[in-house]
Amino acid sequence: MAQILVIDDEPDVRESMHEVLSRSGHAVRTAPNALDGIGMCRALQPDLLITDIIMPESHGFEAITQIRNDFPHVRIIAISGGGNFWPADYQPESVTTTAYLAAASRFGADAVLAKPFDRATLLALVDKLVSLPQGGRPN
Repeated sequence: MAQILVIDDEPDVRESMHEVLSRSGHAVRTAPNALDGIGMCRALQPDLLITDIIMPESHGFEAITQIRNDFPHVRIIAISGGGNFWPADYQPESVTTTAYLAAASRFGADAVLAKPFDRATLLALVDKLVSLPQGGRPN
């Protein structure tokens, strides 16, 4: 199975993803922020990186850019729950989750997922990306 690095500032998200991916046979490591994640990625050189976008200190765009430049073979999934979801929370000047994920694709993410997502969706996307041949691009 694949070696996967998960970067997310929310402990519950990291732990949940670790459990789901580990139970599916993957070797999973986690990091609480982009800076730690970039360092771990350099040491581990995982098959797949899953990174949140909106995090304190450093954001997922930094991780995507650095990893894409240093390790072009690493598959990247960007995740985000940022922005506003409910009409009562609408703020015209805020950036929506869709915009964050679209930007992540432009920064080099192979795929994106909006939080919350279910276990089956995550596993299907992970399986799709890790099964691609070296240099292959997802559809």
